[in-house]
Amino acid sequence: MPDLLTLKMNGLRLEVPAGTTVAVAAMLAGVQCRTSVTGTPRAPLCGMGICFECRMTIDGKRHFRSCQILCEAGMDVRTDD
Repeated sequence: MPDLLTLKMNGLRLEVPAGTTVAVAAMLAGVQCRTSVTGTPRAPLCGMGICFECRMTIDGKRHFRSCQILCEAGMDVRTDD
């Protein structure tokens, strides 16, 4: 069994295996990454940091490409900040 990490996403407590990206953690939790300016739900598209569709706020810093960030214990992730 892989080690599990606990983080918060939009106030929800999540446990994910070590090595999981923030984008994958959001998908596993059923959380959409963000909403466009027109209100359309957005989700990771390329999975390699080129499209910027997976941007999230991590530990108070905005616009991280969540497909490029590995989850860390205690991390606070927000979508649509």
